Amino acid sequence: MLSEAVALRHELHRFPEVSGAEHETAKRMAARMRALGAEVIEGLGGTGIAALFGVGPKTLMIRAELDALPILEATGPDYRSEHEGVGHLCGHDGHMATLFAVATALSKRAPDCRVVLLFQPAEETGAGARLVLADPKFDAIKPDLAISLHNLPKLPLGAVALKEGPVACASRGLHIRLTGQTSHAARPENGRSPGLALSALIPALGALSRDLPTEDPGFRLCTVTHARLGVPSFGISPGEAELQITLRTLFNSEMAALEAEARALIETTAAGFAPEITLHDAFSHSVNAPEATALLERACTGLPRAEGAIPMCPSEDFGLFGTEIPAAMLFLGSGEDQPELHNPDFDFPDGLIPVGAEIFLRAIQAFASDGRQDT
Repeated sequence: MLSEAVALRHELHRFPEVSGAEHETAKRMAARMRALGAEVIEGLGGTGIAALFGVGPKTLMIRAELDALPILEATGPDYRSEHEGVGHLCGHDGHMATLFAVATALSKRAPDCRVVLLFQPAEETGAGARLVLADPKFDAIKPDLAISLHNLPKLPLGAVALKEGPVACASRGLHIRLTGQTSHAARPENGRSPGLALSALIPALGALSRDLPTEDPGFRLCTVTHARLGVPSFGISPGEAELQITLRTLFNSEMAALEAEARALIETTAAGFAPEITLHDAFSHSVNAPEATALLERACTGLPRAEGAIPMCPSEDFGLFGTEIPAAMLFLGSGEDQPELHNPDFDFPDGLIPVGAEIFLRAIQAFASDGRQDT
């Protein structure tokens, strides 16, 4: 089973697809789930699929992600990406392979409850969970509890980071466009350059950050991720500018306040340049519910633990499921010497597949046992 799961991960790694375009990835996973006897729902939230195993009065959902990143993979393994400029550099290929191992086990022995293995699209943009939840097809499989995992570099291989409460930040991106008027570079006074407004905005927005530990409810971070002024020319005084920022807070409630403050600052600082502000990549906070966390704690009994790794600054759109369903995510160490997530040389360690699969299978067994007691 492990060799098949590893081979699948390497195949997925070779053919990555970006958020919302995971058509072939979804077909691969749907075909494998059907071959294992699962009932498969396709087109969930776009390209997502759900594989259903077992029957019972209660439903447990386990989620993995379909999408890869628009990043050029560094020269690496012989199964490196064949799609130039796209790579599985966050480990979603490994998460899918882990669920394949779980599905293989469930095909040999049906669970005493209903299990939904969700292969979700568009996690990297924050759109996927929202699309799945809004899809009418999801109503038929809406679970009583949802769990997931994510690998985490810089933690010992196989060590578990798990806790109740906040585990990943809320975040959202703002794209700002400023419009002035071009002129000849020899006569800049005849135009209206947004250069000074842009240069004032960058430090002012950065100053909205608070230098606090991530676990502090008052934590906030404003990161400038892109800036552009005019066109690359020596003869034109610029007439427009673009700026992109990412906002992060520990809780959704704090995000609303930070976004309002950022928007007010932009409107004031760039008042003469008709600022247009659009929202992108909006992620809910991720908060582990008590009952879902307790289930994962039982499944992780005896495994090494890593403390202090969560809550983390990066965002995870699995958190949106937690606003409607009791949900929890655990983090598995992918090695202290492992490159960081989204680095061009990141590669999910195959040794985590059986660790993650065993945790999920234990969780299914415990969930089914609880269901029998309830009835």
